[in-house]
Amino acid sequence: MEPKGLKMNHRCILFDLDNTLYPKSAGLMQAIGKRMNLFMVERLGIDPNEVRQKRDEFLMSFGTTLNGLRRRYSVDPDDFLAFVHAVPIGSYLRYEPTLDRMLGRLELRKIVFTNADAQHARRVLSCLGITRHFESIIDIHLLDFVNKPDRRSYLKALEFASVQSGECVLVEDHLPNIIPARAMGMTTVMVGEGHAVDGADHHIVRITDLEALVHSWQ
Repeated sequence: MEPKGLKMNHRCILFDLDNTLYPKSAGLMQAIGKRMNLFMVERLGIDPNEVRQKRDEFLMSFGTTLNGLRRRYSVDPDDFLAFVHAVPIGSYLRYEPTLDRMLGRLELRKIVFTNADAQHARRVLSCLGITRHFESIIDIHLLDFVNKPDRRSYLKALEFASVQSGECVLVEDHLPNIIPARAMGMTTVMVGEGHAVDGADHHIVRITDLEALVHSWQ
């Protein structure tokens, strides 16, 4: 499949949140991951030596640790989300003026599309100083806990945004979440360090590289 450029009918960009709008090196998701491990040990009594294996299994089978815990342990999602997101985000993220200005120059509609909840998303956007650029947040509650990479989550996002798949650009850091979007006809952009990977239309190292990529399509 050949990489796609910006089409005349593109109307919006769906942005993943964590490790996409800020770099993985910020350490926030690592801190949240530790809270997930702690929840599984303290609240569910899972052997600490089995936590990593179970989380890998949940990610493969259900897309997120949360949905694995909901299916296997009947965990209350709000309790889990409150516990794992109880980290001082301001210790990991700060206002990013370059990102702020870049988003302001992108003329397409901008929507956050995340497997996290809206409360966490708003905290992240606020710390980065970019809340004003996003018209809405599509979160795990709006998705009825049918999360990426389940194809139904993308259909729900498209319905919510009132756009067709070919009218969207998806910006993501996680390849399994890119593959179904590309198959549905979205233009996909992989964000992160390292070389370009098969499965995405485009690859950028930093989110602030998105503007130059978009301009190169025009």
